[in-house]
Amino acid sequence: MIDKNNVIGCLDNKYPVTIELGCGSRKRHPEAIGIDILDAPCVDIVGDIYEVLVCFKTGTVSQVYSYHFIEHIPDLFLLMKELERIVKPGGSIELVAPHFSNPYFYSDPTHQRFFGLYTFCYLSTGSPFFRQVPTYNMNLKFKTEKVDLIFKSAPPFYIRHGFKLLLGTFFNSCIYMKEFYEENLCYIFPCYEVRYLISRISGVAESWDDLPKFSTIFQ
Repeated sequence: MIDKNNVIGCLDNKYPVTIELGCGSRKRHPEAIGIDILDAPCVDIVGDIYEVLVCFKTGTVSQVYSYHFIEHIPDLFLLMKELERIVKPGGSIELVAPHFSNPYFYSDPTHQRFFGLYTFCYLSTGSPFFRQVPTYNMNLKFKTEKVDLIFKSAPPFYIRHGFKLLLGTFFNSCIYMKEFYEENLCYIFPCYEVRYLISRISGVAESWDDLPKFSTIFQ
């Protein structure tokens, strides 16, 4: 691990702490600590994600962002356990990954797992959907607040990109349409990405109403 800017040593004097996992050569949040296994000018810490996160103290991170990174990691459960440890209660996590219906997903040999609407509901105490899924007694202290299906086409396919934006507006109009889409239409109109907005809760609530309200960052 290479801490290029000694950010780990300065965390006690930094508030709030924001990290961007797998930022690559383009960090989308300039204020965030950029983490990647490959070096680039915007990367602050170079190293394996599991080794890097161990260096963060418990409950010191307020926000986590990741874009097209989690599909590359070998152990999603280990990553979420570490995020559960370092993200403070009330903190927020935004993760974006290719949707399982994205045909480009299969072209990249470094992709290791699929993602759909319900993926993080298996790792959460609460779910925004009508269909509920088991958590296999993992009891991670997360709540999946919102999941968005993102429809788009990469350049130079601009006409079909515009059409897919309209599809996204329609299918994201309500929870029912998201679930109807993934169950019945995902292989007719493939989805490009799925975005998860997750909150770190302080404990396992007894009911949906008992869960704390989500951070205003996602409102």
